[in-house]
Amino acid sequence: MTRPLRGDDLFEEVYRSSGTALLGYALRRSSTREDALDVVAETFATAWRRRADMPPDPADARPWLFGIARRHLANSRRGSERSGRLGERLARSFATDAVPDPADLLQRSADTARVRAALQQMSEEDRELLTLIAWEGLTPAQAAAALDLTPGTARVRLHRARGRLRAALAPSTDEETAR
Repeated sequence: MTRPLRGDDLFEEVYRSSGTALLGYALRRSSTREDALDVVAETFATAWRRRADMPPDPADARPWLFGIARRHLANSRRGSERSGRLGERLARSFATDAVPDPADLLQRSADTARVRAALQQMSEEDRELLTLIAWEGLTPAQAAAALDLTPGTARVRLHRARGRLRAALAPSTDEETAR
C-alpha cells in the first residue's frame, strides 16, 4: 500500500500529471500562446500558495486546478478588454488632439519664460490682475471682486497693465538688429 502524498510531493505530482492538460485548456481559450502560458503560470502559483487547500488525491486536484485556471482566464480576458478600451480611447484622443511638435513645445517654453520675466518686472497689483484674467480665466468683473476693486477701476488697471506687459515683451532694438 502506498502512503498518501502530502505538501510538496503532492504539488509536484499534480504539476507533473496535470501541467500538459492545463496548458492545452489554456491554449484553446486564450488569444495568444503567451497569454496561455501566463494563465498556466498564474494557476500553478495560486495552487502553490493554496497547496494546503489542494485535494489530497491528484485525480481530485486536477478539476481543482481547472477551476483556478478558469478564473485566471476570466481575469486575463477582462484585463485584455480593459486594455483594448484604453487603447481605443487613447487613439481617439490622439486623433483629435494631435501630439505637439517638440519644437513648438520648446518655443512655448521660451515664450512662457519671457512672459514670466516680464510679469516679474510689473507691480504685484498689475501682475495679480493680469494673471487672474489670463491664467485663471476670470472676467474683469470677477477679478475686480477678487481684488476688492470696482469693475471700472479693474478695467482701467487692466488696460494699463496690458500696455505695460506689451511694452515689456516688445523686442528691444538690440534683438531686432540681431535678427
